[in-house]
Amino acid sequence: MKKKLSYRDKLIELAYIYNVKEIQDYTKRRKNLTTGQIELILKKNKIIIPKDFKTSFFKENFTKPISKFKTSIIGYKEEKIKDKNRFFRRVENYKYDTSRKINHGINNLWKGVGNTGINFLNILPTLGVTIAKFFGDLFTDVFNSIYNQQIDQKSARNVIIGFFVVAGITTAIFAGVSAYKNYDFSEKKIETKKPEKKEKQVIKKPEVKEKKETKTPEIKVKKEAKKPELKVKRNNVAEVILPDLNLKTETVIQLFKDVDYDLRTVRNEKLVKPIYFTQFPRDLDNLQSVQLKKETFIKIVLPLIVAENEKILDDRLKLKTLIEKKFTTDTEKQWLRQKLLEYKVKKGNLEELLFRMDMIPVSIALAQAAKESGWGTSRFALEGNAIFGQWTWDGQGIAPLKRDGDKNHKILKFPILRASVKAYKNNLNTHKSYSKFREKRKQLRDKKKSITGLSLTETLKNYAQTGSEYTKILNQIITQNRLSDFERVRLVNSVKQIELNS
Repeated sequence: MKKKLSYRDKLIELAYIYNVKEIQDYTKRRKNLTTGQIELILKKNKIIIPKDFKTSFFKENFTKPISKFKTSIIGYKEEKIKDKNRFFRRVENYKYDTSRKINHGINNLWKGVGNTGINFLNILPTLGVTIAKFFGDLFTDVFNSIYNQQIDQKSARNVIIGFFVVAGITTAIFAGVSAYKNYDFSEKKIETKKPEKKEKQVIKKPEVKEKKETKTPEIKVKKEAKKPELKVKRNNVAEVILPDLNLKTETVIQLFKDVDYDLRTVRNEKLVKPIYFTQFPRDLDNLQSVQLKKETFIKIVLPLIVAENEKILDDRLKLKTLIEKKFTTDTEKQWLRQKLLEYKVKKGNLEELLFRMDMIPVSIALAQAAKESGWGTSRFALEGNAIFGQWTWDGQGIAPLKRDGDKNHKILKFPILRASVKAYKNNLNTHKSYSKFREKRKQLRDKKKSITGLSLTETLKNYAQTGSEYTKILNQIITQNRLSDFERVRLVNSVKQIELNS
């Protein structure tokens, strides 16, 4: 083979050596084959291409020098990075050594001062003995001189007066110091004794309370035939969540009487007690009085709606605070990510999140709950805690009995009633069908007007197939049952404790 042949010519020559007819035919017909095509034909005929063929002039003269230059640049960068890291390590080591030396010096200085102080204190007794001996010898010599020699009466009188003055001043100083010490020590004794008595009294009282409280809250469930009795304590607690005990309606009504839960009081005081039922009583439909049935339904659902509204408003206030902040913590960022997912807001738009995160009027929620659940007596409400009749195609649900053959939707099922309320409010705040509802609500808020049910019912035509007829029914339920009275209702801070005993 020729030494200065191109890579393509080498491949053609290799094809002639191995007598590849396909390539020979192409060349005889003067058809130009690309290098890649020739390679494929050779590989198809199981001919191995030598590695030396792939080295071309361009590769030898351009590609390799460029790659070498690149590697040299990369090596230079790595060396610079290593030098920089070495410099930073030296600086850190210097800082560490400097701080260690300073700390060591301060410790040595502190130890030296301490040793000096201790030595000075050790010198004081010796110094005191020396001073006392000096003055004792001085006074002894004075009195001996007075006794052995005759001196002037005036001088003797001055010496004696001076002695007694010094002795009196010294005595007064020592007496004052000892009195001061005794006074300070006695005060400390009095101060330390009094808190001990108080602590003993404070410790004893909670022990008695804990014993009393631990005996009272007992929940026992026996056979379903026996009705659970409800007893009421007048102590105040945060809230009451009633477990799934299949309570009967008359038991629930008696419970409301025991805790003084009356809708007239709620309408007047705008406060409701946080008593949360996990399900409706199954015999609610057996009540003869329609008014009593409605009142019982409202008493069960109202605290759940108000509680969810207050939670949304608390989140809204927190969101406003975070929007105004320049910097947020990791915990706050995690909370924002969670809320963006919950309200289905894309691209981290906090203004859109604030637009969606808002309360649902209590009157609308009560009216829709009454309409969709038949005032708590429908099969969906009793079997699946579905208050608002939300549809699902993939989740757990209850199939309607009168569903059309071409439809496969179900009514969404919930473990407890409050979960249904939360899903309903999230639905109104996120689904595209209720964008007009959210826009009208924002207009009312921007104009600083109260957000009421009657002002927003017209925006819920898409909630049911009947459209405007559905909104008329909602207005009728709100008006006839005076549900607008509950718009401004809030939760009470404390309610009466309830015990369930079988």
